[in-house]
Amino acid sequence: MTENFTDEEKRGFYKAIYSRRDVRSHFTSKSIEDDILSKILNAAHHAPSVGFSQPWNFILIKDPDTKKKIKESFEEEKNRSSQLVEEPKRSKYLSFKLEGILESPVNLCVTYDPTKFGPFVIGRSSIPEAGLYSVCCAIQNLWLSARTEGVGLGWVSILSNETLKETLDLPEHVIPVAYLCLGYVDEFAEKPDLETKGWLPRLELKDVVFFEKWNDKENKDWKKIQNMIKDNLDYA
Repeated sequence: MTENFTDEEKRGFYKAIYSRRDVRSHFTSKSIEDDILSKILNAAHHAPSVGFSQPWNFILIKDPDTKKKIKESFEEEKNRSSQLVEEPKRSKYLSFKLEGILESPVNLCVTYDPTKFGPFVIGRSSIPEAGLYSVCCAIQNLWLSARTEGVGLGWVSILSNETLKETLDLPEHVIPVAYLCLGYVDEFAEKPDLETKGWLPRLELKDVVFFEKWNDKENKDWKKIQNMIKDNLDYA
């Protein structure tokens, strides 16, 4: 574990990051092999967690009836949320393909259980949300592992958590954090779909990095990295 990464290993790591996509379409009918799926889940399970609480659980889903119920929730929530924007954005939003629930061979619900290991978790007393952040770290591990194995993953956030809890028989205290669609795909897009479709632009790195204080972009003690950031090397 103390060995440094080789240049080839580093390239593989960054390739996974910059080529990761939120996949909504292009799923094939090919099944995910059990050994590949277990490797992806194991990568997720090795994420960092506050107080080593490992507050996640992973519910694997392939039953068509369950998928149909979740798909119905998606359609309801998508229509409801479309009322929050005016035309022509509303029609553009409704035209987007935003999930692959029925097309993907495996659906996966990642949950947060705040009761694991009892009420006191080191590091969570001041920031209770740290438990949820831990689950998000597991999801990112899972996502990058899936991409490395050539498996597409899409996060469906346009859903009712109440429907998820009812459909999946979740205990009252367990929180569904992510509903994911996994499967092999015909291709991984060059850019995120919503960037390609012009919904939102990719921000430049220089627009999101401050130095020492909020909104300080010109601190003289950080001149060298400021210039490097302004070059905005694009690996995606």
